[in-house]
Amino acid sequence: MASSTYSASPPSFSTLRTAAQADAAGAPVVVLTGASSGIGHATALAFARRGARLVLAARNADTLAPVAMACREAGATAALGVPTDVTDAQAVARLADTALRHHGRIDIWVNGVGVGAVGRFDETPLAAHRRVVEANLLGHLHGAHAALQHFRERGQGTLINMISVGGWIPSPYAAAYTASKFGLRGLSEALRAEVSDLPHVHVCDVAPTFVDSPGLAHGANYTGRNLQPRIPLLDPHRVAEAIVALADRPRAVTWMGAGATPGRLAHALAPERLGAAMRWVTERALRSARPVPQSDGNLFDPSRGTSIEGGRRRARRQSAGLAAALGVAGLALGVWAARRRP
Repeated sequence: MASSTYSASPPSFSTLRTAAQADAAGAPVVVLTGASSGIGHATALAFARRGARLVLAARNADTLAPVAMACREAGATAALGVPTDVTDAQAVARLADTALRHHGRIDIWVNGVGVGAVGRFDETPLAAHRRVVEANLLGHLHGAHAALQHFRERGQGTLINMISVGGWIPSPYAAAYTASKFGLRGLSEALRAEVSDLPHVHVCDVAPTFVDSPGLAHGANYTGRNLQPRIPLLDPHRVAEAIVALADRPRAVTWMGAGATPGRLAHALAPERLGAAMRWVTERALRSARPVPQSDGNLFDPSRGTSIEGGRRRARRQSAGLAAALGVAGLALGVWAARRRP
């Protein structure tokens, strides 16, 4: 999906929005799963400010309703909430049918659902591991299946998958999350290959580092300890703008966060030593954290909040300094380990 193909793409998002000002039917149609909070909520508002017609999906109708209303107030040509559990393939197919029935087409499909379960692998319930994989991997697969059938028929469309850097760098104490994101990375690469003969059909991945969203607080926690990241966190609004930008300029992978590149390099050079270092850091943080009850979080029951931010970001200066330190440390670890190989 090289940049040289962009000039041959169908009318850009900004062009479609200009048309929408004269004719509401010209507004781009965006289907967005995981829309009720965090990055999904922020992305819905970002598309709304550009006049899109939105079909928003999440498990809870009560949380979808205020998000849809906020999108209409922000400038969306239309905003419809459709309660959907993405682990149910038939429900996702009905979501696509609803979008087509209301708007006649789908221009952009964003797979935004993401859940997690933090805990040592063998101490985390097997049902929790299964649910993480079902939501993060099968949920995206179901969305991709519905979207790409339509895109292939039309000869155009953009599929956007939320992967995270976790698709390249494993996370100790989040094994199922790692498995789901590694699998999703492979799914996206395979789909990009399948549509490589369709110049106006794009499969895009967004891969941020940790984001200051409610996701960690909403997720399952089987460690018995309070989870408080001690690393820089990205602004979810910034991630949302990056997603919206792909409507104009699709590309294979959008990396976000200062630690993304050094982390991937360290993993490529010395994956085992990097993993061991991450385990040590994680366990040290857990030992010093205050005790809390174990919880299934939102794995089996939807969250009730619609917050975008998690309220955990530090001052910009502190975050920048720590990000640089983590990046240098990660790269140094990888180089050191590579040199020590026999």
